[in-house]
Amino acid sequence: MNGEQRAQSPGDGAGDGGREFEDRVRALLTDDAFTIQPSPAPYPAIRRRGLAERRRRVATVGAALVTLAVVPVGAYALTGPDGGGRAVSPAASGTSATPAQSPTQAPAPSTPSGPAGPASDEQLLDGVTRESAAAALEDCLAFDRGSALQDLGAPEEYRILLGMRSTGDSNAPGDGRFVVAVREEAPRTRVICNVKDGEVAGMNVGGVDMGLPDQGPVMPDVNAHKLYAQSFLDKGNWKLPFRWGSIGAVDPSVAEVTVSYGDEEPRTAVLDHGWFVATGILDQQVTKAPHIKGYDAAGKQVYDSDQDKHYMPDLP
Repeated sequence: MNGEQRAQSPGDGAGDGGREFEDRVRALLTDDAFTIQPSPAPYPAIRRRGLAERRRRVATVGAALVTLAVVPVGAYALTGPDGGGRAVSPAASGTSATPAQSPTQAPAPSTPSGPAGPASDEQLLDGVTRESAAAALEDCLAFDRGSALQDLGAPEEYRILLGMRSTGDSNAPGDGRFVVAVREEAPRTRVICNVKDGEVAGMNVGGVDMGLPDQGPVMPDVNAHKLYAQSFLDKGNWKLPFRWGSIGAVDPSVAEVTVSYGDEEPRTAVLDHGWFVATGILDQQVTKAPHIKGYDAAGKQVYDSDQDKHYMPDLP
């Protein structure tokens, strides 16, 4: 036996065991590295908190909308000319929700309705009054409401130009009355209405145009023969005495208009807001239309119907 023996150090016997332990620890650490994960986020809690916040905000906005929608009881709207309105509380306006008229407060005066009257009483003849002329015009305008060709407007847009009796003839039997009215607003309109026994018997509507070629400062109405002539069927057999009328438009430069008819002396016409009106009584039948002349402020003649190519000097 060899007497030389090698002595083992304490670390030599434990070396294998130490490496084994180290390897186990490393393996355990390696395996555990794949199992360690961050803590999951608390989604249920976050969601609950978010829903609660949304409910709080919705409730706040809803309360604001309700506040905006509330109007004091008894408030009313004032509407201006442009159609816009604003809410006004009774306290701010000094009125109550259901205003009652004070016993001592006088009612506001009503605005007169209907057409304006003529410039002179000479334009209402034979018992025709402004009231009866206005009623006749209203009936005539209502009579024409069925026409879709034109809009004649309302009676208050007109002014009465002439009112006089009408003489019946073989074409339109029965006496009645004529009412002539004019509307100055566009479209400028003239209405001749014939009323018999309280009903509209006939109506003529015409326009006015002072801008015709070669038109003079006086413009006799082209349908005025309805006022100064009887039916052509009655030539030589007019009903006399006969009330006649002559109307037309005038330029502002015209200061006087005269009208002569038959054997009568020239009559000075009434000038009424750009129109002339003349009337008279015929005791004999005639064949010529009224003769019309116009003068300026200096007395100079500026118009003669005998020289007007638009005027018909002979009766139809």
